[in-house]
Amino acid sequence: MHAMQYEISLPADYDMGIIRRRVADKGHLLDDFPGLGLKAFLVRERGRAGSPVNEYAPFYLWRTPEGMNSFLWGPGFRGLSADFGRPAVRHWLGTGLRRGPARDTPVTAVRHLERIPESTDPAEAVEAALAALPDHPDLHTAAVAVDPGRWELLRIALWSGPGPRAESDIEPTGTRYEVLHLADPELDRLPAGRHW
Repeated sequence: MHAMQYEISLPADYDMGIIRRRVADKGHLLDDFPGLGLKAFLVRERGRAGSPVNEYAPFYLWRTPEGMNSFLWGPGFRGLSADFGRPAVRHWLGTGLRRGPARDTPVTAVRHLERIPESTDPAEAVEAALAALPDHPDLHTAAVAVDPGRWELLRIALWSGPGPRAESDIEPTGTRYEVLHLADPELDRLPAGRHW
């Protein structure tokens, strides 16, 4: 499993209805994309849910590197780059996945990024992150991944409702997104649990 995300920052006065229409018109094009576990079409809108910015930030879990490459070198990403400029694409190696009991389309995503200190054994940090994946009735999917170039740990959870708030011990503070659409053609083919 490979995790991938790019973030497109938009002006403070940007009409986010443009992004919402774009996702409504084009989101279904990835509903059967080969090699794609899931794509969550994520946005943050200035002044909503505490967001200080407008941002379009799709998040992917790829089942195969061929699927990821096919997307990055294909017409979908080419079209996005033509419309918004080519964004930097972040990439992490997947280390674990939990499927929650919620099967409704998620409406909220919470992402956490943290550096793994040099004094910390990376395997122990990953094991702790996997053990801490939420177990909650509103959880749709949660994943852990690592960027070994930066030694950065990623945790993301997709929720069928607003998700636990910052004061919760289930899911601490992180970057909150609204999920506009979920394409999950091969989510059931991603292995649950630890990925090594």
